[in-house]
Amino acid sequence: MSTAQTSARPAHQKVDLTRFAWLSIAAAILTISLKAGAWVMTGSVGLLSDAAESVVNLVAAVVALIALRVAIRPATERFLYGRAKAEYFSAAVEGAMIFVAAAVILVSAVERFLNPQPLENVGWGLAISVFASLINGGVALVLLRAGRRHNSITLRADGKHLMTDVVTSAGVLVGVGLVVLTGWDRLDPVVAFLVGVNIIVTGIGLLTESVSGLLDKALPDEEHEVITEILRRRTDDTVTFHGLQTREAGQEKYMNVHVLVPDDWTVKRGHDYIEDLEHELMGAMPALRVLTHLEPISDPASYEDIPEAHVPIHGEDEAALRPPTSPDDARD
Repeated sequence: MSTAQTSARPAHQKVDLTRFAWLSIAAAILTISLKAGAWVMTGSVGLLSDAAESVVNLVAAVVALIALRVAIRPATERFLYGRAKAEYFSAAVEGAMIFVAAAVILVSAVERFLNPQPLENVGWGLAISVFASLINGGVALVLLRAGRRHNSITLRADGKHLMTDVVTSAGVLVGVGLVVLTGWDRLDPVVAFLVGVNIIVTGIGLLTESVSGLLDKALPDEEHEVITEILRRRTDDTVTFHGLQTREAGQEKYMNVHVLVPDDWTVKRGHDYIEDLEHELMGAMPALRVLTHLEPISDPASYEDIPEAHVPIHGEDEAALRPPTSPDDARD
């Protein structure tokens, strides 16, 4: 017979990241105004596509704000693990919106390639576009840095989305500049088309990451190594571990592991050991939520319930998982 225990410590305090979403919304509104004005002045299909992508950025930023507001809500009786996975839905929407922006760019580029038109007021148009790109680039760096620091896929997705806008603007500037230098109007839509293809690649990456999160992917290798190093240090002649599983959901990280202890340990001794183990694990990774499963080391049943999809602990092999033939063997 085995006993299970969850950590009684308070859950990791989530950080309110909505201020970053508001920053993204403000940047989108400003750049839409700037790029639309640049398009009106020049008639460049590249600048029109650039402005269209900024509209998509605004919609995506609003979705990100909603997702972050939902994700930070505390756990309830209905949502016992909270709503952190709302961030993955936001990232999926961001990826889909990137495809919409790419489609607008590609269609506009093909139409303008078939019906080329001369550009006007290029100097002012390019200056406005450069200024808008600098705004997007700065905000994108802020979002990406915050997304990495707080492990927020929503902020990383929004940052990548804005960075694709910067890439779009750079491509447009190249296209318009080449038109001015060569006089060949079709270079503008050609560059716009290439930028659209590049944006599709970014969208595929975001969708892949969001789907992986919804499917409960394991923690990154470096974080898994932190956990297994603690378990390795604690493995000795009397205590061992197996069945390690990890996953992440937005800012939160989860793990569960089976702890095999001597049969003659009292419930209190096993409880104290697990409390100390959980304290060490959460000290190394504050966002980690730990579930432990206490089992007698010499009971064959302790080795029959190992999850099929557990993450191997370094040094764990078939021999280590084989139950000892007697209580004395458990200490040998």
